[in-house]
Amino acid sequence: MLRISTSLVLFCLLFSACVKNQPPSEPVEPELQETSQIGEEPQAPVDLDLDKIKQRGTLVAIVDNSTTSYFIYKGQPMGYEYELLSLLADDLDVELKLLITRDIEDAFNKLLNGEGDIVAFNLTITQHRAQRIAFTEPLNLSRQVLVQKKPDNWRKMKKHQIEKSLIRNQVDLIGEEVHVRKYSSFVTRLQHLSSELGGDIIITEKPGEIEVEQLIQEVSDGNIRFTVADENVAKLNATYHKNLDVETPISFSQRIAWGLRPGSQELVEATNKWLKGIKTKADFNTIYHRYFKTPKASLKRVQSDYSTLAGRQLSPYDSLIQQSAREIGWDWELLAALIYQESKFNPKAKSWVGAKGLMQLMPATAKQFGASNPEDPKQSIPAGVAYLKWLDKFWKEKVPDNNERIKFILGSYNVGQGHVLDARKLCAKHDKDSTVWDDNVAYFLIKKSEPAYYQDPIVSSGYCRGREPVNYVEEILHRTAEYKQLMSSQPVFSGLQ
Repeated sequence: MLRISTSLVLFCLLFSACVKNQPPSEPVEPELQETSQIGEEPQAPVDLDLDKIKQRGTLVAIVDNSTTSYFIYKGQPMGYEYELLSLLADDLDVELKLLITRDIEDAFNKLLNGEGDIVAFNLTITQHRAQRIAFTEPLNLSRQVLVQKKPDNWRKMKKHQIEKSLIRNQVDLIGEEVHVRKYSSFVTRLQHLSSELGGDIIITEKPGEIEVEQLIQEVSDGNIRFTVADENVAKLNATYHKNLDVETPISFSQRIAWGLRPGSQELVEATNKWLKGIKTKADFNTIYHRYFKTPKASLKRVQSDYSTLAGRQLSPYDSLIQQSAREIGWDWELLAALIYQESKFNPKAKSWVGAKGLMQLMPATAKQFGASNPEDPKQSIPAGVAYLKWLDKFWKEKVPDNNERIKFILGSYNVGQGHVLDARKLCAKHDKDSTVWDDNVAYFLIKKSEPAYYQDPIVSSGYCRGREPVNYVEEILHRTAEYKQLMSSQPVFSGLQ
């Protein structure tokens, strides 16, 4: 049995009281507090700064599927990190592309080798990490807390009885096993705490792909006794798992930031400038409150079958979408992305021009392809797919490549094949490739909003707001990639207490 001196116990009690009585930490951003002691040789970062990112046109952000980082809810991308990253990409005038990984070490490697440009995991800034990657200005401050389960009959117990059963003094962690994510800053903190207490806390490091929130659920389910999380993440998860206690701090406030490549000085400076500006605006606090201060809304998202946090569906119509997608030979996520773009999965949706239903069919088109009631999903989706098959047949000889043809089909679905045919004619006239969408047909579709082009004698369908169908195609393909990434991931939550 380990013996502890009276002076050491007194010190630890004072430390605990000091931490417990400190003012609440400022809005933090939790989630993936990561990587501690990585035993590999430092990896030399690639030379890829803001100028090349802008030339490429995309900012690649490395995120994970979690309640605060990034997830899909009823077809809509959401998340604290996602919303901030979207604003940053707008500020940099580039498109945002997301790369999902659950493993912190994998995220760092992807950052350094150029697969990603920013790690939006709300990393704790540590000296060890700062030797390997660059950090943005801190987004917030946070402290780490112990996640433990209340007694099974806690609802029938009085508060002082519950308190007596819980660890409130860090010294009582000596000899206890705490499960934390490998490479996380929680590992380092527990090692330091063991040293401070003069006794060993048993630290069990779980594989890097295990989410912090998965470990929290493991505590709730009774599979493990303790884990550690950022205070805000812990408190948010305690609204889902009512049987958890997250009131015991194990650290003082720490700085939370995003990770960037060393040497990408222009990107670091641009991101920091943006961060300093956005933190003074209401938008920043609004986004923070949406994910950390609205427990009822958060619980609704987590419990939904149509959230990638807990469910395996995008909409109530997934089975019908999957069946219909097979008929046209498409990935079902692509068809789902088109339907979301058209109606946001609302079967009663109506447009100002009279289009109705999930696939927003005009009355004549609905009738032509067999939908007497386009507001009925069982009619709307098959009719919409029949129309897509007709468009596929229309473009098949003109655009042999399957992937390219999908873009022509999507563009035609939005604006009509007549305008797309006009853009192909303009391609031929100006020595562009009429079988390629990007920078060719799409370019002249946009040009069809200018008199010099829509008044050209070879143009049959006249003026076109060409930017709209071009954006339409881009957004559907982008959303398809998001759906594929997240639908292939395991849900964060498998059950709630």
